[in-house]
Amino acid sequence: MFIILGPMPKMKSHSGAKKRVRKTGSGKYAMKRAGRNHLLMQKNKKAKRKNRTLMIHPTDYARLKGVLPNL
Repeated sequence: MFIILGPMPKMKSHSGAKKRVRKTGSGKYAMKRAGRNHLLMQKNKKAKRKNRTLMIHPTDYARLKGVLPNL
């Protein structure tokens, strides 16, 4: 039998997800897509347009809450 001494440990946020996902003012979640940092002169306009901010779909919010409980 195990005896737990003290309070339960805190829920930790996934540090990689913390750097990539943010909460918007309306309460939705957003992330930036890859491919907008460098070598932009040789990428065509369509590729640059596709790589804008992406709103995360509400069906993924439950999975996101598991990785980022404090967001």
